[in-house]
Amino acid sequence: MKKSLFILSTGLLLLSACKKDEDNAPSKTWNTLSGKEPLAIGHRGYPGRLPDHTLEGYSQAIDDGADAVEPDLVLTKDSILVARHEPMLSGTTNVADHPEFATKKTKKMLDGDEIEDWFACDFTLAELKTLKAKQPLAERNQAFNGLYSIPTFEEVIALVKQKSIEKGRTVAIYPETKHPTFHENLKLHISDKLLAALDKAGWNSKEAPVYVQSFEVSNLKYIRSKSTVKIVQLFDAYDVKKDGTLDMTAPNGQPYDFVKAGDSRTYNDLATDAGLDFVKTYANGIGPWKPYIIPYTYTDANGDNTPDDMNADGKIDMRDYKKLPSTDLIARAHKRGLFVHGYTFRNEKGRLLSDYKENPIAEYKDFYELGIDGVFSDSVATAIKAR
Repeated sequence: MKKSLFILSTGLLLLSACKKDEDNAPSKTWNTLSGKEPLAIGHRGYPGRLPDHTLEGYSQAIDDGADAVEPDLVLTKDSILVARHEPMLSGTTNVADHPEFATKKTKKMLDGDEIEDWFACDFTLAELKTLKAKQPLAERNQAFNGLYSIPTFEEVIALVKQKSIEKGRTVAIYPETKHPTFHENLKLHISDKLLAALDKAGWNSKEAPVYVQSFEVSNLKYIRSKSTVKIVQLFDAYDVKKDGTLDMTAPNGQPYDFVKAGDSRTYNDLATDAGLDFVKTYANGIGPWKPYIIPYTYTDANGDNTPDDMNADGKIDMRDYKKLPSTDLIARAHKRGLFVHGYTFRNEKGRLLSDYKENPIAEYKDFYELGIDGVFSDSVATAIKAR
């Protein structure tokens, strides 16, 4: 009996000592601009599990630990901000199944291209509320199609505030103004509507848990002239060339407001030192596509300028590409006080470079080690697990 008590007491002392060692252990150091762990941003909510841009998806992302959720914003005919990935509706809703809206299908010019679709700007909010969201990627679970409504930005803000209270931590929103030139040409003033919504929420300040992003520039400069809210300049590209450089072909190679203004600068130009100095005049951070940070290449043994099927699975996907040495974009941005939030991190095996051996956590860790400040993730639980 005494021996048992001695063993138990010794065990408790050892456990206590271990606990003290854990408490005194140095916290992990990060190479981020702030020195804090990188943000896990729920890209469009939780599209790895649920349809894009739904209250249910945003809620799930927050439940799984997201530091922020990202609503892409477009405007309705009656000038209400709603969360959709694009002004077009067919890819993410069941609008094609509504015969009463058949005549609303139309052709419009979007960033220099003529597109035929149903556009949110031709629908009132009441009409949009009769539609349901669907999963746009065929490889993902389609079981939740037709269940969830299109949320307004105001509803997203209310949800984030409610969940922040519920979780006892601050969750940020990360709205993107989609195609601002397109909206402004229709007299739909998307930047003003965003600012008004932030005013109403009490979130129109640099201290607010808000990041405003866009692929265009002039609207961000306009927002900066009206607000101190945190601003992020997104960097896009058409593709990645075999040598790892980024292809600036239209429509993805330039901010569309630059195209309209006759400004020849591309996103590659914005990623130079001079470009980052320019971005710093109105933005707090940049949001580059991942290959700006870790470029990649492919094998082309037959010289047809297309990747070879390196894993012999009968198809070409990211598993047939391999990474190249990382760039110094993060370091150069940090030197200027700009944070870097990269996009888009996904779990599907076919969306991961061969180097990662179908393990998404390996990709996250690669970017974390380089000092990325945040990641736009379709599956935030994985982003958090990798930290």
